[in-house]
Parts: sequence; C-alpha cells; structure tokens
Amino acid sequence: MPPDVVIEDERWEEAGLEPLAERALDALQLWLGATGEIVVMGCDDARIAALNADFRGKPRATNVLSWPSVEHQPHEPGDRPDLPEDEEWGDIAISFDTCAAEAEAQGKPFDHHVIHLLIHAGLHLVGYDHENDADAETMEAVERSILFNLGIPDPYSESRI
Repeated sequence: MPPDVVIEDERWEEAGLEPLAERALDALQLWLGATGEIVVMGCDDARIAALNADFRGKPRATNVLSWPSVEHQPHEPGDRPDLPEDEEWGDIAISFDTCAAEAEAQGKPFDHHVIHLLIHAGLHLVGYDHENDADAETMEAVERSILFNLGIPDPYSESRI
C-alpha cells in the first residue's frame, strides 16, 4: 500500500520524497509480508524540532520521527514484534535539513539515507525498537536485509560506498 505523502518543505518535492517513500515503504511491507496505511510528512528542521519538543520533550531537530497508530505488545529482547492488526500503521515526519547534513557528513547518497530512515521509522510503526542491544541488533538486521534487497549499501558498515 503506497504511503500518503504530505510535503511541508518544497525542497522535498525537488528531492522526490514521494517516490523515495514509496520505494522504501513498499520494500518494508514486502519484507514484512503485510501492508498498512502510512503517512509521511516531509518538513524542515524547525518543524521537526517543534514536533520533537511536543511529543518527546526534546526541543531540537532530529532526522525522523514516527508515531505508531497502535500500542505494541511487549516482546522478549531480540524477538521480532507481532505486526499490528490495525490497517493504520501510523505517521512519519522527516526533516530535509538534518537528512541532507547527515548524508553529506556520512558520505552517502541523499536518497539512500532517506530510504534508510524511512525504513527505520516504518519499523518503529510496526513495533520494532532499539531500546536494548538485542532489539537494536534485530532491527538493524531487518534494515540491512531490506536495504540489500533495494541494492543500497549497509548503512552500519564502516566501509560504505
């Protein structure tokens, strides 16, 4: 199911957020073997900082935020979570400024970084997290697998292309 994309910062229009979000979240849903409704908002650092302050009490910009539509059931550390039964998975906000700065600092293509962040946020929508080492390893392994299927280098590798 393709995501609904809302553009608040016109730079996302030029960067192609809609096709990037479709590519990332279609690959996520294919990997999970399930579909759900996801809304992606492309914004700037000021907007994401305000959202981060409102929802997480952290008044600073970040790369991506996610809001699951349902509360997820606890799972054993390292186990994959049960997928939501609800058709609505949730919302994602992604900041152009922070994504562009991170991609440049990490020496990776902007579109690869955006796709990775959207997959990461999409996994949060379905219950994955990185609150402990075991869960972080599980989540990163899923991210790597989905990105590999898209032909995108491992973002956690020291020798990225």
